[in-house]
Amino acid sequence: MTEEALPPVGRRIIRLALPAIINNITVPLLGLCDTAVAGHLGNAVFLGAMSVGAMMLNVIFWLCGFLRMGTSGLTAQAFGAGDAALGRDILRKSLMIAALISASAIICRAPLLALLMKTVGADPDVAALAERYFMICIWGAPAQLGMMAVSGWFIGRQNTVVPMTVAIGVNVVNIALSLLLVFGIGLGFTGIAAGTLCAGWTGLVAALLFVRRELRAERQSQQAHRGQPQRARWSRFFSLNADLFFRSACIMGVSLAMTAVGARLGETALAANAVIMQFFLFFSYFMDGFAFAAEALVGKAAGARDVAGLRSSVGALLRTGAVMSMIFLFIYFGGAGTITALLTDSAEVRDTVGSLHFWVTALPVVSVAAFIFDGIFIGLAMTRPLFVTTAVAAAIFFMIAFMLPFPGELPEEGMLWCAFESYLLARGILLAGVYVKLQRKSLIL
Repeated sequence: MTEEALPPVGRRIIRLALPAIINNITVPLLGLCDTAVAGHLGNAVFLGAMSVGAMMLNVIFWLCGFLRMGTSGLTAQAFGAGDAALGRDILRKSLMIAALISASAIICRAPLLALLMKTVGADPDVAALAERYFMICIWGAPAQLGMMAVSGWFIGRQNTVVPMTVAIGVNVVNIALSLLLVFGIGLGFTGIAAGTLCAGWTGLVAALLFVRRELRAERQSQQAHRGQPQRARWSRFFSLNADLFFRSACIMGVSLAMTAVGARLGETALAANAVIMQFFLFFSYFMDGFAFAAEALVGKAAGARDVAGLRSSVGALLRTGAVMSMIFLFIYFGGAGTITALLTDSAEVRDTVGSLHFWVTALPVVSVAAFIFDGIFIGLAMTRPLFVTTAVAAAIFFMIAFMLPFPGELPEEGMLWCAFESYLLARGILLAGVYVKLQRKSLIL
């Protein structure tokens, strides 16, 4: 079906989702450059150190994902209400929070590093280099968190092209600088960290220039406001962001548990779990794009108090999600073996993945509602249900993975994936139930 054949709301969903999908797919591919550079420094310890250092930084940045999500939902509502002053105030407060958190991370970088290294437990040689990578790249925290805030602001304004452009540009600059500093100037492993740091700050400057252009265009258009311009309340900010932070912590807890439990099942099971997780991540690259579209469209409708538009957007998003899940279901049902063969040469790993074919195929179906309703509730700026339902779903995961006995011949790997997919399914079902309840009581708008 062509874009022209879609209804208007369907076209808006595709136009918002497509740049985010492109971003999700291309950025990890471009990010492989640092891995490749580290892998060509002559010693495997460099590659391990970069992976550990990047992972420690990603823990911090991922937990701060509320900066993007919270900004997106609030900005979309301000955009829908036509309150440009409120939109600017939301961005200003988001950047202030980003600056406060990043300054705290830099000031506390030594104890923070010690805590993360104790958690990781890397070998001494790897740990020494990973510490160097972390201590250099942590100075890029203001840039990374600032770009999150700006990205959320643009998504809320129904613009996913700018975040895509900035993210891809950052990775291209990172590639060029890493190659120049490592091989051209001869900085070695330090050059990888320095390239990442400089690329991050370049990205923030570019993002702020896009903001400046957007605000200038807004002033020139003399956008009218409906009603008295408002200020974003700090209490609203902190309440919303606290919910999103703890939600992210629950998700991270489940992800870490998947790795920890898989590691205890042996090398083959760990590798097989990593391969199956790639199937989930690939689907998530697409569905995150539609979640972003949900944040933008639902938030705009909520801000405009447009009940018909809200219901139309939610219905179209759910239908689009259902179609995407069916497409991936058929791809995984018929092509999982071929995809697995591309990801690993190990016959044992391929056999283990093959024995878990049911769970691979079911991944799109059980997870699609969680992605869509996450975006819907972020757009509505109703973050408490997101936290509560994720916490309940995480409890279900841990109960199945660690507590409940499994009768029959279900292998341990199957039990783990049953737990993970039950967690994903529970998130979607619980959020759908909350949405229906709120809609029946007319509490959404």
